[in-house]
This record gives sequence, structure tokens and C-alpha cells, in this order.
Amino acid sequence: MDHSGHYREHLPTTEAAVGALHTIAAQYGLEIEVTHDIGADRTSRRSAAGFGVTTDPDGSLPHEAYAEFSGVPRVSVRLFPEDDALITVEGVAFHDVPRDDVPGFLHSVFGGLSHVRGRRFPPAASLVVPLPGDRTYREHLAAHLLTPWLSSRVR
Repeated sequence: MDHSGHYREHLPTTEAAVGALHTIAAQYGLEIEVTHDIGADRTSRRSAAGFGVTTDPDGSLPHEAYAEFSGVPRVSVRLFPEDDALITVEGVAFHDVPRDDVPGFLHSVFGGLSHVRGRRFPPAASLVVPLPGDRTYREHLAAHLLTPWLSSRVR
């Protein structure tokens, strides 16, 4: 439990994070499709791996996964072997989200806590995703690219 009284699950592996994604999908009645890339020659950040090289120097197999959730908002998660993730919500990319923050992030999005914060002058908008413990992720939006879901979240 963190200092705010919320549970924050430690996800030591990509497989543990994929299990958490399946649990979240079930909680919100969403379908999820997951693809896996295993081996240094298959993961996106390991393009420097030589031909036929599948393991890291320590002998382990790096594991990357990509998940897409059904429904609205459109959400995808790419889990990297380096303990971080890229989460995309309605085309808005949140880079370098720590793997342990992914469940809280998704609960905020699917649970209706995330919102778009707009400003009239100078015109600007951001997608804000609050997490337990007074932590927040925020990404700038191009106002002309607001999807119907993003427009419905404007505060």
C-alpha cells in the first residue's frame, strides 16, 4: 500500500503486466488482444541485436508485449522489457510510463477519472490522467485532433 492508502502492484515481468491487463479488461467488460515478441532479435528496442541473437548478454530472453483494448476510448499498451510502457489513448501517446503505473493509469482512463484540461488563451489542451498518491500524467493535445471521446472529457 502506498502512502495515500491505495494499493500499487509491483509487476516484475512483462508477463505479470500482461496478466494485470487481462484482469483490467475483465473488470471493465472489455476485450483485449495481446501479441508477444520474445528474444533480442524480436523486440523493438533491440534492433542492434545481431542475426540469430535471441538473448541478452546475461542469457535472459527479453519479452515485449502489445495489447489493444476493445471499445471507447481506444487504448493500446506496449510493454517493454526495460520496465516501462507506451500507453496510447485515443491517439495521445504517453511515453515511458513505469510498468508498475500501468494498472493505475488504465483504471483512471476506463474508470472515468481522466479528463481533458483546456485553456482559451493561448489555446491549449492536455489529456490528464490522475493516479493514486497525487501523481498525474499529462500530454499536450492538438485541439483540432480531439476525438469525440476526448471532446466529451473536456473540463
